[in-house]
Amino acid sequence: MVTPRQSAREQMMRDVVRVGREHLKTVLPADLSLRGVARDVGVVPSGLYRYVRDREALITLLIIDAYDELADEVDAAIEAASRRSHRKRLEAAVLAARAWAVREPSRFALLYGTPVLGYQAPGEQTVGPGTRVVAALGRLAEDAWRTGKLRKVDATLSQPVRADMERLRQQHGLDMPASNVARVYGLWSAVTGAILFDAFGQYAADTVSDKEAFLRDHVAGLADTIGL
Repeated sequence: MVTPRQSAREQMMRDVVRVGREHLKTVLPADLSLRGVARDVGVVPSGLYRYVRDREALITLLIIDAYDELADEVDAAIEAASRRSHRKRLEAAVLAARAWAVREPSRFALLYGTPVLGYQAPGEQTVGPGTRVVAALGRLAEDAWRTGKLRKVDATLSQPVRADMERLRQQHGLDMPASNVARVYGLWSAVTGAILFDAFGQYAADTVSDKEAFLRDHVAGLADTIGL
């Protein structure tokens, strides 16, 4: 049973994250102010320190929140496309990630943009949320392999890379070959780069007139590389 004190603490944490999101729209992560967040939450700074010890802890909360929201939308898109081909599910996942990034550019930048000077993400808190999307893509590819929809990729892997991919296969109980795992692992970085170009206007003028159509075609090419 949730006590009134626990309920109040959970509400305060939700308020802190909500206000932190709003502040990210106007300031860089390095410029986030606990005093400013406390003011907009409606408490004195000393009261906020009982919940968030410093700026780094606030950044961590916002990173986890952003990772989870992004992954939730990708998961929902894959589920909504579950009756379609694996290629179409992959496309749906990437388009959902793009839609979130375009809608939440400051939060996408917090995850994949310039690192915050002096901030070191605590792996025990951020690795799980931060790998949810690539894990979803891995599950999609693994399902395709087990149902005969993913072909083996013939790729020569260097010894260190093969060892890493074999370790990932063991950790995640994957049946697809290490060469496919390597391509899937590289898939998200390729997609992330394309989304960053889109969300932050990095395409040169008069080159890409329909960014979503370009991303669809880009994903189709990536689907070929992973064996779909």
